[in-house]
Amino acid sequence: MKKFLFIQHQGTFSNMSAQEGFDALLMGTAFVECSLLFMDDGVFQLLENQESDLIERKNFVAGFGALNDYGVNNIYCSQSALDTRNIKDKSLTLKVTCITDTELSALLDLSDVILSF
Repeated sequence: MKKFLFIQHQGTFSNMSAQEGFDALLMGTAFVECSLLFMDDGVFQLLENQESDLIERKNFVAGFGALNDYGVNNIYCSQSALDTRNIKDKSLTLKVTCITDTELSALLDLSDVILSF
């Protein structure tokens, strides 16, 4: 079975890309094995208390809790992205495996298809 890696690069509400990536991930789980990686500004999606009502957007981040139910068991986060943005692992709302840049490179090599949002 092919392995798909979905990469979230964008901040939560900076544009529609983050939500589109999440929606695509959920659809993809019906067909293939999917993993998720947060890197760059995508790590901001993992922070608590994000208010989408103020900008009249859907709070798709609330759906992260259902990822295991959809079979997304491999959820990664770039440690260097967290460090650069001074975000501590314990402040994340989702249980993720933090990986180094070297491990990130290996993860990319193991993936058959990489979708970046």
